[in-house]
Amino acid sequence: MPDPTPSFTLVDVPGAAPLLGHLRAYQTRPVELLSTWWRQYGDALRFRLGLTTRYLFSHPDLAEEVLVKQADRFPKVYNPKRPSGLALVLGTGLITAAGDVWKRHRRLIQPVFHRARIATLADRMIQVGEQRMAGWAAQEGLPIDIAAEMRQLTLEVISRTMFSASMTQHIDRLIHGLQVCSKYAIDSDSHPLFLPRWVPTARNREFRSVMRFLDELIYGLLASRGESGTTHDDLLDVLIQARDDETGTGLTDQELRDEVLTILAAGHSTTANALTWTWYLLATHPEAKARFHEELDRVLHGRTPRFDDLEHLPYTRAVLDESLRLYPTAPLIQRRVATPITIRGVFLPQGGRVVINLYNLHRHPDFWPDPDQFLPERWLNGERPCSRYAYLPFGAGPRACVGLHFASVEGLLLLALIGGRYDLLLAQDHVEPQLMVTLRPKGGLRMALQSRIPTIVSRVREQG
Repeated sequence: MPDPTPSFTLVDVPGAAPLLGHLRAYQTRPVELLSTWWRQYGDALRFRLGLTTRYLFSHPDLAEEVLVKQADRFPKVYNPKRPSGLALVLGTGLITAAGDVWKRHRRLIQPVFHRARIATLADRMIQVGEQRMAGWAAQEGLPIDIAAEMRQLTLEVISRTMFSASMTQHIDRLIHGLQVCSKYAIDSDSHPLFLPRWVPTARNREFRSVMRFLDELIYGLLASRGESGTTHDDLLDVLIQARDDETGTGLTDQELRDEVLTILAAGHSTTANALTWTWYLLATHPEAKARFHEELDRVLHGRTPRFDDLEHLPYTRAVLDESLRLYPTAPLIQRRVATPITIRGVFLPQGGRVVINLYNLHRHPDFWPDPDQFLPERWLNGERPCSRYAYLPFGAGPRACVGLHFASVEGLLLLALIGGRYDLLLAQDHVEPQLMVTLRPKGGLRMALQSRIPTIVSRVREQG
């Protein structure tokens, strides 16, 4: 049993180069590198990306201090006066906002994602899933990029449920644009020689072009809603109609744009990657996949899943939970040190950057038996870790993901819908995690779709 109140020794990661620090190695395979450092040197490390010092924490107790107990001392890293990283794309949306702006927007958005309200959106999620799957019949047996399919599916789900609008006609361009922005955001935040946006490089021109497209799309959506005069009781209505209790003012056009783009970007990519990694893990673990399919056939008997079915699919939920453990969709949570502070024996100077590594946290051997193994059964056998902060796929504390319940319901419903009808077979030899704000398979994930309809019919007949 680990010490309940351990102190930690801060270790400097060796090999830092002048000016660049550890940047060269970090840019190649950041997830693998941070995991290797943790296994070699411990739970509290110091390293440099360019001239910025970062503190890598991979223990639940350190995560609890930063995200919960001392959350007010560790604000988000984004500076609205000098935007970098995701703030270049999302402005002051819920992910990047701070202080009173964040509190106000969170207060407005939170009720839309309440558990009871999400239940009413389940039918729409399933409808979108069935429409997307209708185009798969012609591709059965052929390798497709399931990562791309999941991105397109979840983007349409979030746009139809939160904004009552379809993005189908823009979907390829929208996904490409968001990928360009993700890579640009990461590099702008970590590379000391990253050129400002006004420099006319090919990359900067592409970024500006993508941002123009995203702005036109979002402002067009807002204008369309205003011109129609109709209400949909969705998130977009809530944002447009919101008024400040003290001043009576609503959100500016820029604030509306920032929140809509934030929900679109974050709301689709996290679930898409969670589903993608789940299909990969099931494809590489035949016994788990067989149990997953058996539960779906026994509970659903070949029909379309409903929200009420979710409580009867414990193994399906365990599969998703275990996938999120091994491949957390947003594996790095970053915070800025607002004032000098010592936590658990580690001194952090003002301005330092703290990185909570969920990929390491979820594989910590002090809290997880067989930490690198895909074992959905651990969620059914009472093997939960002794620390609630050893598993944080949606973060923790006041800045925990507002869409937790939405993502959980969406992920389970789509797993049940697709897994009930198809067996997804891996069609490539090597799969490498890539950090693009979220954790995704580098280059996509090729899988072949195999219909399960004959199997389902046979099982239903056997069960009478």
